[in-house]
Amino acid sequence: MSDPTDLYNWRRLDNRITTSGQPTEKQLAELSKLGIRHVINLGLHTHEKALPDEAASLARLGLTYIHIPVDFDRPTEEDFTKFCDAMAKLEDKLLHVHCIANLRVTAFLYRWQREVLGHDEVQARVLMDTVWQPGGVWASFIGDDVGSSLPHRFPT
Repeated sequence: MSDPTDLYNWRRLDNRITTSGQPTEKQLAELSKLGIRHVINLGLHTHEKALPDEAASLARLGLTYIHIPVDFDRPTEEDFTKFCDAMAKLEDKLLHVHCIANLRVTAFLYRWQREVLGHDEVQARVLMDTVWQPGGVWASFIGDDVGSSLPHRFPT
């Protein structure tokens, strides 16, 4: 089965990790068919695009679910620590990481690649730059002091 083309902001980091915005029930089943067995969600369950009970939907498919709710206006170091812990537990597993629009996820993966995996700035930034260039609190969160006073930018 090939990568989905209808999942919002779908990206593949590598052969093990895929990312996107919020999947639908049908798209979760498609992820399962790709061999993905673990899902990390950084979005809030209260968002209008969130599934009513994603944990139950994934359990029916036999997938494990880790929810790390990240407030888009206030990402924290505690959120990042929880994310790194989850990534360490799943270090050799196929997994999908999503939020509502793949903004939180790409910022978290950028930091994880830099700070945990030791990738250089350019290599770590590739995925995130295809989705957005964080400004404001997100620029601060990823350690971009110059961008912290700028608005978010989205590729055209």
